Amino acid sequence: MTQQYPDDKVLSPGTVIISAAAEVKNIRKIVSPVLAYIKGTYVYYIDFSFDAFKLGGSAFAQTLSKVGDEAPTVTDAEYFKNAFTAVQELVNRGLIIAGHDISAGGMITAMLEMCFANPQGGLEARLNKIRHTDLIKILFSENPGLIVQVKHHHLVEKVLSDYGVGFAIVARPIEDRKLIIEKDDFRQEFDIDALRDVWYRTSYLLDKQQSGEECAKARFENYKNQPLQFNINPSFTGKLSDLGLNPDRKERSGITAAIIRDKGTNGEREMAYSLYLAGFDVKDVHMTDLTSGRETLEDVQFAVFCGGFSNSDVLGSAKGWAGGFRYNEKAKTALENFYKREDTLSLGICNGCQLMMELGLVFPEMGESHPKMQHNDSHKFESGFVSVEIPENESVMFKSLSGSKLGIWVAHGEGRFELPGEASKYNIAKYVYDAYPANPNGSDYAAAAVCSADGRHLAMMPHLERAIFPWQNAYYPHKFRKHEVTPWMEAFVNAREWLKKR
Repeated sequence: MTQQYPDDKVLSPGTVIISAAAEVKNIRKIVSPVLAYIKGTYVYYIDFSFDAFKLGGSAFAQTLSKVGDEAPTVTDAEYFKNAFTAVQELVNRGLIIAGHDISAGGMITAMLEMCFANPQGGLEARLNKIRHTDLIKILFSENPGLIVQVKHHHLVEKVLSDYGVGFAIVARPIEDRKLIIEKDDFRQEFDIDALRDVWYRTSYLLDKQQSGEECAKARFENYKNQPLQFNINPSFTGKLSDLGLNPDRKERSGITAAIIRDKGTNGEREMAYSLYLAGFDVKDVHMTDLTSGRETLEDVQFAVFCGGFSNSDVLGSAKGWAGGFRYNEKAKTALENFYKREDTLSLGICNGCQLMMELGLVFPEMGESHPKMQHNDSHKFESGFVSVEIPENESVMFKSLSGSKLGIWVAHGEGRFELPGEASKYNIAKYVYDAYPANPNGSDYAAAAVCSADGRHLAMMPHLERAIFPWQNAYYPHKFRKHEVTPWMEAFVNAREWLKKR
């Protein structure tokens, strides 16, 4: 690709870009980049370059307004292959707890970034095992390599030695919130939280240009005060069998859930699988099926309006979708008849939540005063992984989850609940923190979901269908690593069990 200027022609890309793909045999065998504060574990440096430490082209050199003469490289392709294979064996054998590549900023930056996401503990790095005298090069060169936290370190060393890979034990987790660097007579302590603010400040300055000073400052001040929180009820085992689930089910259950979608929705596949796994017979219902009269919802017990951007949100979130029901007699009649029945449930997620609020389906007793969804306080699309808590409630889907605190994905631009009346009316699911960004939209009472008075009709902005497996979560507590599903799956099972009794 070229771009022609009056006196010049620019070629892009300026260097060769090589794309590659590889098979992932087991998506559960992941390595977190977050240091785990576990006593008796050690942090190792694994060299992938088989090259001397060099500062050319490094971020460190750039801070000095220099480029340097020598940049590190991979000097031996066979060695690199062996190093990669050795690490894969360590991963497959479950010996690596956490890991981080050495890239921009070098080893010291990798160590700090492993500490930043964990609000407790630090690292004591003793670098005498690395046989190089220049501490600056050790810490800041960007030779290809890894920093890994391991258990059973003697076994780890044997595996690496068998593959002929260079390694050194470099650090251990400590209780203090510090990064301590030691080598020979040198010793320096660094405040991890202070450096984390320095690290985050660039994002804050960019955020100011998008969100304005108020929201950007709130994000900058609150990010370290809003750690993810989890509280999983002791009765939840995480086993498919204990929830009565069979992922290989072929027979029909006789309980029908309908995925109702419009042009532009995009969450139907995840939702359909969640419902199938929970034991529903799932059918796909497009708005054209309803407006043409091909679908009446008469055989449907569970109507689910999924997330996405119906009609590209050009009229506002779910406004066009709602119009498809309001101004088409067949679709309107099918929906009204469905909600008149007492043997039905409904769920709206994200765009589907906006639809239910727009149509007044959650609090029909409020009539024209039914709340509608509003733009996020930040006035921009918010996407992230946050914690929500489930208070004591009478919702069909969430009652058994009362007392839980769980992680979940949000992705919306108009997710703010503007709710009249007392907070007690809306105690279904709420963001754990009141302040931005953990409350991503500024909802009243930090509400993440609302539910009808009879507990049957639930409207929720976060995506529980995108967090039913532990590996879908941005973070899931290590002690629950053997869970096959998360408690969000229980919500779908609760819906199935309620309908089974009707």
